Amino acid sequence: MAIRLVLFDALHTIVTPRLPIYVQYSQTFEPYLGRLDPVQLRTSFKTALKQLQAEKPVYVSGAPGWWGEVIKRTALGAGADTEAVDKSLEEIVPRLLQRFSSREGYKLFDDTLPTLQHLKKLNIRTGLISNTDARMRAVLEDLEVLSLLDPVLLSEEEGVEKPSRELYLRACTRAGVKPEETLHVGDEMGADYYGARASGISALLIRRPGPDGEEEMREVGENLDGVETVASLLDVVHWAARKS
Repeated sequence: MAIRLVLFDALHTIVTPRLPIYVQYSQTFEPYLGRLDPVQLRTSFKTALKQLQAEKPVYVSGAPGWWGEVIKRTALGAGADTEAVDKSLEEIVPRLLQRFSSREGYKLFDDTLPTLQHLKKLNIRTGLISNTDARMRAVLEDLEVLSLLDPVLLSEEEGVEKPSRELYLRACTRAGVKPEETLHVGDEMGADYYGARASGISALLIRRPGPDGEEEMREVGENLDGVETVASLLDVVHWAARKS
């Protein structure tokens, strides 16, 4: 059946941090907390993020408070002074929230805009499903691609997150297409690839080579046997065109 809708994940699929997240955290922390070890920051951020995702899924306490806790745990986990953290959080958190609400914190991959434009020329609708808070909408708008994406479903706004079948089917309903007429593209094996397939939607897993791919959700020694992968979003255009 022809593909009428291509859904994309956001982070590490169509957008990527302008600098590694731990570097941007380090830059924001330094005036308040001094220089923290980058390796420790990278590790503590990943640990804090996983903890909060497990403790409070779908930003249950509200995105500002949720990210405030991630930021606090990241700083403390990297060895920052507890008193200094408590004293400066009220200034650090808004700065980081604002940074990651715009092109200051994120940029498009080089293949993002051409891919969205090519799909439109093929009369294939493009949308987005992301396990992020509402700030991603501001990011996409600032990067001038929000108008090319409809529907846009963000987990904070929807109250449910990938790999939930409900979220995928909501996207199809809002676009007025059937699951079998839909393709989803993302970088997370469980949430994006298998989540979409379990919803009756075709799926492609993006695995970018080189530096641009370093922040993907690839696992050490991951098994890609039987998994359909693409190295560029432009490959998605060719895949969808063959189905149309």
